[in-house]
Amino acid sequence: MSLTGTPFLYTTIVLAVVALILPLVLWSRVRGPKALRAAVRVLMLLFAQGTAITLVFVLVNNSNNLYDNWADLIGTGNHVQQAANLGADGTGGIAYKKLPKVQQKFSQADGPAMHAAGGVKVTQLKGRVSGVNAEVYVWLPPEYNEPAYKNRKFPVVELLSGYPGSAKAWFGSLKVHEQLAPLMKSGRVAPFILVSPRTNLIAKIDTGCANIPGTVNADSWLSIDVPKMITDNFRAQSGPDGWATAGYSAGAHCATKLTVAHPDRYRAAVSLSGYNDPIGERNSLAAGSLDLRRANNPYDILKGYRTPPRIALYISGENGDGYQAGVALEQIAKPPTYVRVVFLPRSAGGHSMALWRPQVPTVFEWLTMELTGHSAPGHTSASTPLSPLTPSSGGSTHAELASGSASRAGGARKP
Repeated sequence: MSLTGTPFLYTTIVLAVVALILPLVLWSRVRGPKALRAAVRVLMLLFAQGTAITLVFVLVNNSNNLYDNWADLIGTGNHVQQAANLGADGTGGIAYKKLPKVQQKFSQADGPAMHAAGGVKVTQLKGRVSGVNAEVYVWLPPEYNEPAYKNRKFPVVELLSGYPGSAKAWFGSLKVHEQLAPLMKSGRVAPFILVSPRTNLIAKIDTGCANIPGTVNADSWLSIDVPKMITDNFRAQSGPDGWATAGYSAGAHCATKLTVAHPDRYRAAVSLSGYNDPIGERNSLAAGSLDLRRANNPYDILKGYRTPPRIALYISGENGDGYQAGVALEQIAKPPTYVRVVFLPRSAGGHSMALWRPQVPTVFEWLTMELTGHSAPGHTSASTPLSPLTPSSGGSTHAELASGSASRAGGARKP
């Protein structure tokens, strides 16, 4: 029975109701020695508490898409087949663009909201470069199957979840496809192909979207294997001009890092409550050493460019939870690198889906401008500043700004 499936949810509801009724009906009817009666009553109470806790967990998990299946929950899932040393560019010298086409079979994805807005497809992809074997979810815009667009290639946004988190979360919790479908039809948002690959590849630890020889090649999985599969199977634009990343929490760090590190593969990134220094997620493999932290810190990567890359970053967050990370990048960015920082008040929702979900229309309008060069009529330009009008360090030190963890509690938060 699937952890996130409707049958399991209904089963937990029924068991919780039964567990509540049992003591009411049987409490005074238990027969036998005093010790036996006490033991039976204790078992009924424990059963009631256990089913109640299970039901609450299932509801919270389905709402936030933290664990996708039993293997993720128990900590037995491992999606890494091999992790060769692929070098600085993550290709291992493989001319991946010349590899045979990846022909994938897709099926209808199951779970909350997976059937909405035309439905989300899923496939199991074996990464030829990365050695990762994991699922990838794909949603096609309403225009994709319309005759007028039969010869058109579509821009792509790669959606990255937090840790712990399911690749379904952008669809199930943030409802990105349900929010964007009407905006695409009205012309406010470009018809993007939305791609959400698994980012939680090793049990009980965050990969930090890093390549670590002998352990995992998460960067190559996300920036090479997944994009190639999409362009091989759909009418998708090629990178970098047609590709962007977007993420929340640990996924926000990944989105920024991938785009800053690979301007030849991505043009823009959206970061919702992210961080720069991988130590922002203490369970991250990329936080394992100072060298790994520097190699996967978008602040250090951007600062190290002799020629600034042509990329655009949209970074939103609260004070101590994403905002300082954006300010740090904004302060060192030089044209053609563009960084837009959006300050969110504490009252906006905290480090949660409640904060990120309402931002979906705004960030995709911004992505529309950055990837297509066109904004919707009557809407502000992507260069129009949002609150606050002038950057603020919030009293943070330079080192804290660079890491994006001015508030350690905020820097270590999880969704």
